[in-house]
Amino acid sequence: MQSLKELYKIGRGPSSSHTIGPERAAKLMLRRFPEAEGFSVVLYGSLALTGRGHNTDKVLKDTFAPLPCKVVFDCDTPCTVHPNTFDITALRGGEPVATLRFYSVGGGTIRTEGEPDATADDVYPLSTYDGISEYCRAHNLRLWQYAMQCEGNGIFAYLHEVWEHMNRSIYEGLTTSGVLPGCLGTQRRAQQLYNQRHIDESAQTRENRLVCSYAFAVSEQNAAGGTVVTAPTCGSCGVVPSVLHYMQETRGFSDEQVVHALATGGLIGNIIKTNASISGAECGCQAEIGSACSMAAAALGELFGMGLGQIEYAAEVAMEHHLGLTCDPIAGLVQIPCIERNAVAAMRAINALSLANFLSDSRKISFDLIVKTMYNTGRDLLNSYRETSSGGLAKYYPVNKLHFE
Repeated sequence: MQSLKELYKIGRGPSSSHTIGPERAAKLMLRRFPEAEGFSVVLYGSLALTGRGHNTDKVLKDTFAPLPCKVVFDCDTPCTVHPNTFDITALRGGEPVATLRFYSVGGGTIRTEGEPDATADDVYPLSTYDGISEYCRAHNLRLWQYAMQCEGNGIFAYLHEVWEHMNRSIYEGLTTSGVLPGCLGTQRRAQQLYNQRHIDESAQTRENRLVCSYAFAVSEQNAAGGTVVTAPTCGSCGVVPSVLHYMQETRGFSDEQVVHALATGGLIGNIIKTNASISGAECGCQAEIGSACSMAAAALGELFGMGLGQIEYAAEVAMEHHLGLTCDPIAGLVQIPCIERNAVAAMRAINALSLANFLSDSRKISFDLIVKTMYNTGRDLLNSYRETSSGGLAKYYPVNKLHFE
């Protein structure tokens, strides 16, 4: 498995596969072809179908600026390798210099056709929970210590930076009001959730309200094109920070403890990314929100000092009850139902933690098995339910298409 730096990426929303990935590809083209006088891009599959709502064309033009860039949305050509496929052609004198085909495989990671994966070297020799937990038991290690052993102490400096950006996105989201960009006219609601107490607010209601407000805050920042951390994607970026921020705020956990929790949650995300997918275009929203919920549940397990079996149970429960979740963003915008899903998944992560505290000894399903199940379930989903905005809510919600022109 690759470094956690390849899982937790700091970048611009609203979609890691539709903005961060294409931006990385554009920068690669600029480095490889410095003599180019312009570029043309053809988007296929999910990138073509939801690229306008996800600002794919905008981020490409901004990255190539001041050089001209023409973006074509090809919604008809089938994608045989990955649903997030795109071609970038370098131009000089109006003629093509070279064309590279890229696949944006989720979480901002890109692969170049015909080339080895050069994003990062594998730093983890083990890639399953069973393998990692067996090693940790044999060497009396916690999961974050295994991450440190494989990556070195330097990974924690990076995770401190990640935590700083997560907190910043919560603060910015809570202190910003108004309407999110796009044709839906979606109101920001994080501030209202945070400030407006329930008429008869119990401790449980307060916890739900605050956790949801933090998840809304980050997700709204993402929807507005702000800087967020992929955890594991932009579309699911609100789950992990919301639960960790709440627990630090109410339980007094140190930044060091939170960073250890981020490492533990990151290992869970890495296992999913390596053995299945974190791409909504490939496996539906279960791959994004489900993965984020598993990461959050495992991170909470680390915060509360749970054992390896309990952490596994929390992560497994969190994923199991997102199986089959479709990716159907209305108008291709990462707003409805995406923002609310982050809040619901955050609360579910806390519930998974509670169940793990009592029931881990009686579990029947391993985390590795649920990861395999999620992947095959996602591959079996109809294409219209895998981030194409052609099924589900996106199909039935009335949208004026003229807003995209």
